[in-house]
Amino acid sequence: MDTIRIGVVTASDRASAGIYEDLSGKAIVETMEEYLLNPFEILYRCVPDEQERIEEALKELCDREGAALVVTTGGTGPAPRDVTPEATEAVCDKILPGFGELMRAVSLNYVPTAILSRQTAGIRGKSLIINLPGKPKSIRECLDAVFPAVPYCIDLIGGPYIVTNEEVIRAFRPKGS
Repeated sequence: MDTIRIGVVTASDRASAGIYEDLSGKAIVETMEEYLLNPFEILYRCVPDEQERIEEALKELCDREGAALVVTTGGTGPAPRDVTPEATEAVCDKILPGFGELMRAVSLNYVPTAILSRQTAGIRGKSLIINLPGKPKSIRECLDAVFPAVPYCIDLIGGPYIVTNEEVIRAFRPKGS
């Protein structure tokens, strides 16, 4: 089974300054531990809410570190320093708006403010980048919604074959793929 390299990027002024612990990044790692049967390596970055720094982290993880999947947390709201979607769009070859649409739809079942979220996803080379919200509970809700499409997306862009724990999350691949 392929070892999967997964980038986790937390965009947070306070977490990057050590003012508080990054619980959101940990929530992503814990979710991957439940989802994946493949061995995987986490490539972690915690950066301030600055577009240039987020872009640098995304490029490094995709281009130099070879992450098949990069999952970000934080910086997806309407506040002036929320610039993760802009950084993602700036570095991606293709944007996949369906990820953000589904995450917002799922989140609306829990909070009316989900309409303020600007999560998105995109492709850079052979890497899939997904922007998630900043709260651990919301991270899991959003990943539960979109992750069934992630392994096949990574197949389509030439990444490693991802095997999920079907007792937790079932990957969808069309028959014959």
